[in-house]
Amino acid sequence: MRIFITGASGYVGAVVAEHLVRAGHEVVALARSDKARERVEGLGAKAVPGGLRDLDVLRGAAAAAQAVVHTAVDYADPDMGEIERDTLAALLDGMNEGGRFVYTSTGLVYPDRQGATVDEDHPVAPETSPQPYKVLGERQVLAAGHVAGTVIRAALVYGRGGSGLLQGLIAAGRHGGMVPYIGDGANAWSSVHVDDLAALYVAAVEHRDAGTVVNAASAERTSIRRIAETAAGLTGARAVSLTLEQGIAAMGPLAATLTRSSPMDASRARRLFGWAPERPGLIEELTTGSYAQS
Repeated sequence: MRIFITGASGYVGAVVAEHLVRAGHEVVALARSDKARERVEGLGAKAVPGGLRDLDVLRGAAAAAQAVVHTAVDYADPDMGEIERDTLAALLDGMNEGGRFVYTSTGLVYPDRQGATVDEDHPVAPETSPQPYKVLGERQVLAAGHVAGTVIRAALVYGRGGSGLLQGLIAAGRHGGMVPYIGDGANAWSSVHVDDLAALYVAAVEHRDAGTVVNAASAERTSIRRIAETAAGLTGARAVSLTLEQGIAAMGPLAATLTRSSPMDASRARRLFGWAPERPGLIEELTTGSYAQS
């Protein structure tokens, strides 16, 4: 199958592209720089020059593909909501009738459930999500009647030494001697290894089922405090509790996000796609895996 992917030079997208190539698909990847082109070609994909604002490029690449996988995102860009809307419009407009579209969302679309488990039927709304444009993006994809759309809501992604959150905590320990968490840090998060997540993308692309939303999470649930303590142990630092006010002063909006807890039920992905996470858990990966080795 010919698959067009955005974000293949990034953390999640690169691993997804690698798995798609390994599964025998012809992968065409958006690349906005020479460095990105070299990265995606090194994965075995063909590069298409352009970025998320190059709407004609996106439209044409989508028209030439049987499936589109959208993983590109920049959470730090204040214009990302507008970019996402226009990017999705161009990709969907270019796609042929019956094409397959896999959209990358996040477990942060769910409201804070204070530890109660959520499945895909739990209502989501822009007003209750730290990433409101992801809720809107989901709706945009699922409303496109001419394509088979699948939304993947990923838990905290880890593995291969990546993840902005984990890298940030480790950097705080190495450079500041302190790894922060908020309050008692007892709030639990779901997580998913990046290779297990990529395997779900392959299954979603190869399975024709329109209008599907699936959570991507392993069975493991880990408190923010334990994550912070493990990162601290890895770097010889101290895990330190901050008040929410102190956290906001030190970390900005991320602090409030770290107080949330909406563990994710991923049984639908297992049931529909036969997906079975098998990589080491988050704490094991931090203590003896890729993070310990980096």
